[in-house]
Amino acid sequence: MFALKQHHETSDRDLIAAVLGGSEVAFGSLVDRYKDRVFRLLSRYCRDAVECEDLAQEVFLKVFRKLHTFKHDSQFFTWLYRITVNAATDHLSRASSRRLRLVEDTGVFERGDEDRESPTAPLEAEELAQATREIVEQLPEKFRTILVLREFEGMSYTDIAELLEIQLGTVESRLFRARKRFKEALVRQYPDLLPVAAPLSPSTGGPR
Repeated sequence: MFALKQHHETSDRDLIAAVLGGSEVAFGSLVDRYKDRVFRLLSRYCRDAVECEDLAQEVFLKVFRKLHTFKHDSQFFTWLYRITVNAATDHLSRASSRRLRLVEDTGVFERGDEDRESPTAPLEAEELAQATREIVEQLPEKFRTILVLREFEGMSYTDIAELLEIQLGTVESRLFRARKRFKEALVRQYPDLLPVAAPLSPSTGGPR
């Protein structure tokens, strides 16, 4: 195992190279570096600690199997988070236990009380989760990443700017455009899921 000092000095790129070279120790260090963040993200979707542990193991197993496909065109941190989000939303779809609400401050999913009490609500929630996952996956990399970090992980604008090494204003404008693209795609591809949709105003859903 890498010593603590080495753990902080070794970059993700170097650890990944070592893993691809056959080092189990390097993969253990990569897991140790991100396991708390992965577990925290999963806990937003699943309250059961045992299920979160199982999902975390599933995430890192996928990471191990797919690590050779990581092209370093984004930070490993964001690539890992996309795998985690996919695992979490898949879990929600299987369980049909709650309604997935992405871009919750855009008004896209506003409905009346009678709609929320509908006996078809569980089916609608599952359909919406599937639609959300598909649309997010279709978005360009920069928009997909910022939605994942903000809407799923709940990271602050400042933290996102630091993570992605971009200006705060870029975070705001990119998130605004990502939300707008998501909303437009949802209305265009899944109109039946949005009986009451907010107008597609440029001022809706995010800062200018």
